[in-house]
Amino acid sequence: MTSEIIRIQTSARMSQVVIANGFVHLAGQVPDAAGCSVTEQTNEVLARIDALLALAGVDKTKLVSASIWLSDPKHFADFNAAWEAWVPSGHAPVRACVQALLMKPGCDVEVAVTALAANAT
Repeated sequence: MTSEIIRIQTSARMSQVVIANGFVHLAGQVPDAAGCSVTEQTNEVLARIDALLALAGVDKTKLVSASIWLSDPKHFADFNAAWEAWVPSGHAPVRACVQALLMKPGCDVEVAVTALAANAT
Protein backbone atom coordinates (compact mmCIF):
# COMPACT_ATOMS: atom_id res chain seq x y z
CA MET A 1 0.00 0.00 0.00
CA THR A 2 1.26 3.45 -0.83
CA SER A 3 1.23 6.59 1.30
CA GLU A 4 0.33 8.68 -1.74
CA ILE A 5 -2.77 10.85 -1.40
CA ILE A 6 -4.73 11.71 -4.54
CA ARG A 7 -7.19 14.59 -4.45
CA ILE A 8 -9.84 15.11 -7.14
CA GLN A 9 -11.91 18.26 -7.73
CA THR A 10 -10.03 20.22 -5.09
CA SER A 11 -10.79 23.80 -4.11
CA ALA A 12 -9.53 26.06 -1.34
CA ARG A 13 -12.26 24.64 0.93
CA MET A 14 -12.28 20.93 0.19
CA SER A 15 -11.76 18.04 -2.19
CA GLN A 16 -14.72 16.14 -3.58
CA VAL A 17 -12.67 12.92 -3.64
CA VAL A 18 -9.60 11.82 -1.69
CA ILE A 19 -7.95 8.47 -2.41
CA ALA A 20 -5.65 7.32 0.39
CA ASN A 21 -4.54 4.08 2.05
CA GLY A 22 -6.63 1.91 -0.26
CA PHE A 23 -9.87 3.84 0.17
CA VAL A 24 -11.85 6.41 -1.80
CA HIS A 25 -13.43 9.04 0.44
CA LEU A 26 -16.15 11.31 -0.97
CA ALA A 27 -17.17 14.63 0.50
CA GLY A 28 -20.78 14.98 1.58
CA GLN A 29 -22.93 15.38 -1.52
CA VAL A 30 -25.98 17.64 -1.56
CA PRO A 31 -28.43 18.30 -4.39
CA ASP A 32 -28.52 21.39 -6.58
CA ALA A 33 -32.29 20.88 -6.70
CA ALA A 34 -32.98 22.10 -3.15
CA GLY A 35 -36.66 22.44 -2.40
CA CYS A 36 -37.60 19.41 -4.55
CA SER A 37 -38.96 16.17 -3.12
CA VAL A 38 -36.66 14.03 -1.02
CA THR A 39 -36.80 11.35 -3.71
CA GLU A 40 -35.58 13.83 -6.35
CA GLN A 41 -32.89 15.18 -4.03
CA THR A 42 -31.74 11.67 -3.14
CA ASN A 43 -31.58 10.55 -6.76
CA GLU A 44 -29.50 13.62 -7.65
CA VAL A 45 -27.12 13.00 -4.76
CA LEU A 46 -26.73 9.32 -5.68
CA ALA A 47 -26.01 10.26 -9.32
CA ARG A 48 -23.30 12.65 -8.06
CA ILE A 49 -21.82 9.83 -6.01
CA ASP A 50 -21.81 7.53 -9.05
CA ALA A 51 -19.98 10.19 -11.09
CA LEU A 52 -17.38 10.86 -8.40
CA LEU A 53 -16.74 7.18 -7.80
CA ALA A 54 -16.21 6.78 -11.57
CA LEU A 55 -13.61 9.58 -11.46
CA ALA A 56 -11.83 7.53 -8.79
CA GLY A 57 -12.02 4.38 -10.94
CA VAL A 58 -14.55 2.46 -8.83
CA ASP A 59 -18.30 1.98 -8.61
CA LYS A 60 -20.93 1.56 -5.91
CA THR A 61 -20.22 -2.18 -5.58
CA LYS A 62 -17.05 -1.11 -3.73
CA LEU A 63 -18.85 0.96 -1.06
CA VAL A 64 -17.83 0.15 2.52
CA SER A 65 -19.60 2.90 4.48
CA ALA A 66 -22.13 5.69 4.12
CA SER A 67 -23.03 8.62 6.36
CA ILE A 68 -26.46 10.09 5.70
CA TRP A 69 -27.96 13.29 7.02
CA LEU A 70 -31.67 14.05 6.64
CA SER A 71 -33.29 17.34 7.62
CA ASP A 72 -36.30 15.57 9.15
CA PRO A 73 -37.12 11.97 10.19
CA LYS A 74 -40.26 12.15 8.04
CA HIS A 75 -37.96 11.78 4.99
CA PHE A 76 -36.52 8.43 6.15
CA ALA A 77 -38.90 6.15 4.19
CA ASP A 78 -38.61 8.13 0.92
CA PHE A 79 -34.83 8.28 1.24
CA ASN A 80 -34.62 4.54 1.94
CA ALA A 81 -36.79 3.70 -1.09
CA ALA A 82 -34.43 5.60 -3.41
CA TRP A 83 -31.33 4.27 -1.62
CA GLU A 84 -32.46 0.63 -1.79
CA ALA A 85 -33.23 0.97 -5.51
CA TRP A 86 -29.70 2.36 -6.05
CA VAL A 87 -27.54 0.00 -3.96
CA PRO A 88 -26.70 -3.18 -5.89
CA SER A 89 -28.09 -6.34 -4.30
CA GLY A 90 -25.55 -7.87 -1.94
CA HIS A 91 -23.37 -4.71 -1.84
CA ALA A 92 -24.97 -2.62 0.92
CA PRO A 93 -22.34 -0.72 2.92
CA VAL A 94 -22.46 -0.10 6.65
CA ARG A 95 -24.29 3.15 7.22
CA ALA A 96 -25.45 5.70 9.72
CA CYS A 97 -28.42 7.99 9.17
CA VAL A 98 -29.15 10.96 11.42
CA GLN A 99 -31.30 14.05 11.51
CA ALA A 100 -29.36 17.28 11.05
CA LEU A 101 -29.88 20.90 10.20
CA LEU A 102 -28.23 21.04 6.77
CA MET A 103 -26.33 24.15 5.72
CA LYS A 104 -27.99 24.66 2.32
CA PRO A 105 -31.53 26.09 2.56
CA GLY A 106 -34.13 23.72 1.12
CA CYS A 107 -31.70 20.81 1.20
CA ASP A 108 -33.09 17.72 2.93
CA VAL A 109 -30.41 15.14 2.06
CA GLU A 110 -26.62 14.87 2.33
CA VAL A 111 -24.63 11.67 1.80
CA ALA A 112 -20.91 10.93 2.19
CA VAL A 113 -19.45 7.53 1.27
CA THR A 114 -16.20 5.60 1.47
CA ALA A 115 -15.29 2.87 -1.03
CA LEU A 116 -12.46 0.45 -1.59
CA ALA A 117 -9.97 1.92 -4.07
CA ALA A 118 -9.35 0.22 -7.40
CA ASN A 119 -5.75 -0.63 -6.53
CA ALA A 120 -6.53 -1.94 -3.03
CA THR A 121 -5.85 -5.59 -2.33
